[in-house]
Amino acid sequence: MPRTACIFGCSGKKLSKRERDFFEHVKPLGFILFARNADLKEEVNELVCELRGVAGEDVLILTDHEGGRVQRFTGSGWRHWLPALDQCDRVQPRDRLRALWLRYRIIAEELHEVGIDVNCVPLGDVATADTHPVLFNRCYARDPESVALAAAEVAAACLAGGVAPVVKHIPGYGRVGGDSHLELPHTDVAAQQLERTDFVPFRKLRHLPLGMTAHVLYRSIDDQLPATQSRAMVALIRENIGFDGLLMTDDLAMQALTGSMAQRSRLAIEAGCDVVLHCSGKLGEMEQVADVAGELAGAAKARAGCSMAARGHRTECDLAELDSELKCILKRAGI
Repeated sequence: MPRTACIFGCSGKKLSKRERDFFEHVKPLGFILFARNADLKEEVNELVCELRGVAGEDVLILTDHEGGRVQRFTGSGWRHWLPALDQCDRVQPRDRLRALWLRYRIIAEELHEVGIDVNCVPLGDVATADTHPVLFNRCYARDPESVALAAAEVAAACLAGGVAPVVKHIPGYGRVGGDSHLELPHTDVAAQQLERTDFVPFRKLRHLPLGMTAHVLYRSIDDQLPATQSRAMVALIRENIGFDGLLMTDDLAMQALTGSMAQRSRLAIEAGCDVVLHCSGKLGEMEQVADVAGELAGAAKARAGCSMAARGHRTECDLAELDSELKCILKRAGI
């Protein structure tokens, strides 16, 4: 089935007729769900079924369910989590990787239960003294090697649960003190230093099926455009870091970017991003994005096929047993 190189949000808990007609026509690669769309597990599952009925059974259904501050569903039936760095800092060193695997294997089970098959984790960002609070305690560690090990466990847990992971924010958001939701963050750190630190986790995670760009200006490499819209930065992601998975933008509606949605989309596609992500559910903006993004083709289409296939390797688990093991680890940590 031909698909448009877009991942879209929707406006509410059910699709309007205009949304249904639009999604049925453009057949986006995927949808991303937020708290405004659903909360109770039954609501999430009903919306997922409706989206698949309109766009096809194999459409990707994404969410951001990191646990902690970024957890889209928080109502009855959903587990609640500490921010990832808070958990990692408090758990004993010998237990940290196992605790992360258990946490995200349980999350994957919850998402799989309601039909969500892509989670926007792991984070490959290295926490530093400069990291903005919007990101800091969502990270896993403060050095690149520890981040890489932790992120690999998170990704493995997702895949074991039949949920495809999205590594973010390539090539690294930990150096900046700005919030890309509100402004364009930047860093003046030399490219050689970024090579030794920020890029390291992403290089070790380059085999993952999906990745998300950072709306960050890396002035030592491209002093004009953020990574999402920079040919130089996307070339670095592909050739230097070696990431060959499906590369999606971060949300185009963030204020880090300027211009119309059509202009934002065009720059991202021309820079080499495979897919554009638009989260707000505003139909007029989505129409602009779809017109520019066009149909998936060539290498982007092949990568999309690999990302779809990554959801199909779920292994059965005893959820109660996983819960019990994680509770023991957290209890030892005084959590």
